[in-house]
Amino acid sequence: MFGSFTTIVAMTLLLPFLPLYVEQLGVKEHAAIVQWSGAAYGATFLTAALVAPLWGRLADLYGRKLMLIRASLGMSVAMALIGVVGDVWQLVGLRLLAGLLGGYASGSMVLVATQTPKARSGWALGTLSSAIMAGNLVGPLVGGALPPLIGIRATFFAAGGVIFVAFLATALLIREDRQPSQSRAAAASGGWAAVPDKGPLTAMLLTGMLLMLANMSIEPIITVYVATLVEDPARVTMTAGVVMSAAALGSILSASWLGRLADRVGHWNVIVGCLAVSAVLLIPQAFVTEGWQLVGLRFLMGLSLGGLLPCIASVIRHNVPERVAGNMLGYSTSAQYVGQVAGPLLGGFVGGHVGMRAVFLGTCVLMAVGAAWNWFAKRA
Repeated sequence: MFGSFTTIVAMTLLLPFLPLYVEQLGVKEHAAIVQWSGAAYGATFLTAALVAPLWGRLADLYGRKLMLIRASLGMSVAMALIGVVGDVWQLVGLRLLAGLLGGYASGSMVLVATQTPKARSGWALGTLSSAIMAGNLVGPLVGGALPPLIGIRATFFAAGGVIFVAFLATALLIREDRQPSQSRAAAASGGWAAVPDKGPLTAMLLTGMLLMLANMSIEPIITVYVATLVEDPARVTMTAGVVMSAAALGSILSASWLGRLADRVGHWNVIVGCLAVSAVLLIPQAFVTEGWQLVGLRFLMGLSLGGLLPCIASVIRHNVPERVAGNMLGYSTSAQYVGQVAGPLLGGFVGGHVGMRAVFLGTCVLMAVGAAWNWFAKRA
């Protein structure tokens, strides 16, 4: 939990000051600053999505703990180096490197999923998900508070130092039950072909992508949408920030509880219920008239979405052979990154060309289709 939290904080803390750092590195035109900022931020998620299955496969072969050690050490070095870059190309390159070497949070999901008794996997993965989502919530807050106190470059040094502490804790405190040599040989010849029934796995990959797409499709239009609800222009950005944080806070509070519930009533049942409730909650979001109404509805939606990630991992763990669990969970991580990238692009396009309410209603339809499809897949 500590390692996942710190690495996610490090990946997201530069959001508030990234345009300022890009400008410090010599980019002066407003349009260029925005474009370079977007490229630098998205670079990490691009390479992370590409290599997640590879790290998962290597975890199956050589041990999950080793992958966490690699990820934490690589992230600590990459974050510290970002603090000494001299131009914007180096910044983008090191963000690409951070995604390539990182993957601590997804690796920790693999470790916990395979080392925890199956009867408790929902609760364990839910607790871990709370730490991951807390990192997404705290990262921008840290990024807004630290640079005025210690400077932008020193903020990267501090982030690298905290991740190095996570590296030491991972190396010294985690114990892993290593698989026997014959299992390693089987893992080397495994992969997608080793999964006898690919239906549940395919359903979970698409559900993970749908979850992130639904979460992120609203992000590009939140501030503009809030501006239509709040009369005082000075309160728009603050309200928009609260709206964005409300869903994350709801997910943090509900993840472990929903994971524990899933252990009792079935992980797939919780997935169907969470998707259905989220679809219903999206409808009134399209017709709110006050900012506080949107905050409350996003918080409730966060509560309903909090159980999805741990349940997705649990269903995969229960439906694939142990020897390829890391590889398949890596594919799940990649699918989620695809949704994380596609969501803002799709939401921005629909919001700009069709209307902002259409983003909420369109996402509602996608979530409802996902709930129905998972219901039928569960019964198949």
